[in-house]
Amino acid sequence: MPKSYAKSVMNLCTVVGLIFCGLFIWYGLRHELFTSQEALRTFIAGFGVFGTLVFVLFQAVQVVVPILPGGLGCLAGVLLFGPWTGFFCNYIGICLGSIAAFWLARIYGRPLLNQLFAPKTIARYESWTEKHFSLWFALAIFFPVAPDDFLCWLAGTTDMSLKRFTAIILLGKPASIALYSLGLEIAFQWLSRILPV
Repeated sequence: MPKSYAKSVMNLCTVVGLIFCGLFIWYGLRHELFTSQEALRTFIAGFGVFGTLVFVLFQAVQVVVPILPGGLGCLAGVLLFGPWTGFFCNYIGICLGSIAAFWLARIYGRPLLNQLFAPKTIARYESWTEKHFSLWFALAIFFPVAPDDFLCWLAGTTDMSLKRFTAIILLGKPASIALYSLGLEIAFQWLSRILPV
C-alpha cells in the first residue's frame, strides 16, 4: 500500500472519528449524559449486553475530548458496574482514549493542541518537554494529580515513541484509576452509612 494512500485512509478515519465524537458529545449534552447519573445509566442500559462496550467507548471519548474531569467518568463506571467491573471498564476506555489522543496529536501537532487547550495550560507544562519528558510524564500518569488527558496530547507533540507512551499508559494508569474507581466506592459506602436517608 503506497504511503500517500495509507495516510489518506488514516486522515479519513481520523475525520470520521472526530465527527462521531462531536455527534456523541452533542447528543450527550442534549440528553444530560454528562450531568445526570440516571440519564447515563438509562442510556447504557438501552444497549443491553453491549452496554459495557458503550461505556468503554464513552470513557475513551472523554479522554479525547475532555468535557469532564476524569475522576467523574471513573465514578460513573463504579456506580454503573460496581468497583471491579467499573475499574476494568474505566481502565480499558481511558487507555484507548489516551492512545487516540497521542496519535491525533502526533498527526496534527501543536496547532490542534492550541485549539483544544488554553495557552495557560500549555505554558505551564511546556518546560516538561525540554528535558526528561518521559520521566515527568510517567510520574504524572502514575500519580493522579496532573491533567492526564492534556499530557497525553502534549506527549504526542514530542519525540516520545508510541511504544514507550503505550507502556507508560498501560503500566501507570491502574494506580490512579484504582484510586478513583475503588476509593470512590469506599467513600460512597462510608457516606451512605453516616448520612441519613
